[in-house]
Amino acid sequence: MNKYNQLLDEFRAKLPLGECFDILERDLSIGGKNTTMFFVDGLTKGSVVQLVMSFLLAIPPEAMARADTAKAFIKYNMPYLDTMTEPDVDKALKQLYAGLLPVLIDGYDEVIIVDIRDYPSRSVDEPSKEKSLRGAKDGFTETMMTNIALIRRRLRDNNLIFKAFVVGKNSKTDVSLAYMKGKADPQLVDRLSQYLNSLHLSTTTVGEQTIVEALGKIQKRKNWFNPFPKVRYTQRPDVVSAHIAEGKIALIIDNSPTVILIPAGIFDFVQDVDDYYFPILTGNYFRMLRIINCFVILFLTPIYLLVGQGDIPVPINIDFFVPDEDFAISLFWQFILLELAIDGLKLASLNTPESLGMSLSVIGALILGEFSISSGWFIPQTILCMAVVALASFTQPSIELGYGVKFIRILILIGAAVYGIWGAAIGLALGLLWVATTKTIGGTSYLYPLVPFNKRALKKLIFRTRE
Repeated sequence: MNKYNQLLDEFRAKLPLGECFDILERDLSIGGKNTTMFFVDGLTKGSVVQLVMSFLLAIPPEAMARADTAKAFIKYNMPYLDTMTEPDVDKALKQLYAGLLPVLIDGYDEVIIVDIRDYPSRSVDEPSKEKSLRGAKDGFTETMMTNIALIRRRLRDNNLIFKAFVVGKNSKTDVSLAYMKGKADPQLVDRLSQYLNSLHLSTTTVGEQTIVEALGKIQKRKNWFNPFPKVRYTQRPDVVSAHIAEGKIALIIDNSPTVILIPAGIFDFVQDVDDYYFPILTGNYFRMLRIINCFVILFLTPIYLLVGQGDIPVPINIDFFVPDEDFAISLFWQFILLELAIDGLKLASLNTPESLGMSLSVIGALILGEFSISSGWFIPQTILCMAVVALASFTQPSIELGYGVKFIRILILIGAAVYGIWGAAIGLALGLLWVATTKTIGGTSYLYPLVPFNKRALKKLIFRTRE
């Protein structure tokens, strides 16, 4: 059988032509030879398709005579830049569903693939969660190649490597591993490459979180109960570029505006982009404020609970802050209910239309707060403490780490309510043990550079330095 007819039959047998309206077939005659192309409507750029087809239709028969193979046809007759050949039909179909154009020409035993894709995408606006006062205002989008271009624009180096993978049996999601050769750990790069090649997922529709959890399973670590982030997430190209230049590895996933940085220990989350867009003194002030707020988030409510229970004596000049009247609900349960209420308000704000956001704020702050105090459920001191904790949590760049700290705070609260100071100490010890036993995706210590100790690296993470 003619190879062209064989390839054509395989394409038609595997594609849902006639059933799926957006998968189309187009027959042409190029230089007197029968030609068939397939494309996905909506993933192709119409102006480029028209340009390619008009050029192909203008090729004379004598120009086709000197092109005896698909590669020779590209060399002599295809001036379009992004063109390649593919002998395997299944791989060509993956390219088709990615928006590329498979072209079958009679007489050739390979499929010609032309990159004419044009994905629906939004502009590279600054991410709402990672706004910067003076930094760049661009951010990643849901298109992987756009994200790669934003990184390449900042790191114009021969050592910047992007490796391509396809993950997901049904979704066939494009994933890129980005690193700086000579600075990134080569063993970690090889291990992650093997992980991505061996992932067996049906889909990756949830994007980065699906892949992170799958990588954790490959490491055979049961970490579903561990809330601490094993990687760092960001939507800022400048942050990713800076970390890659320092030797970290980035995972860029198509359909996701969030890039994964590996490895990431707990001290990596102390840094924020504004630290580096201001003078050293100001950047250090921001970082110290962020570290102090972390301790406020962790210890404010447990310490107040110990003070209210009489486990910790307070100076007479601030004893006015200690409740001396009876209240309907114990301090412990007040804090627990307020923890749930604040998280409930956060979820409500995410699902509230922007036009009703102010109304939600008024209801949450005035009506619910005032009614809860006047009804005797809560006292003003506990609401004030939780308000300070909630505000301090917004100074932390990582939402995931914020919830990890929150769970340790609740653990200390439970210990303080049951056994007083010793119970709080036990809760803190369990929380620290929880952190100490956590491993990053790369298998390194979560407490690095504290454990194992590296003075230079620790100084660089805690303080904003000239480097």
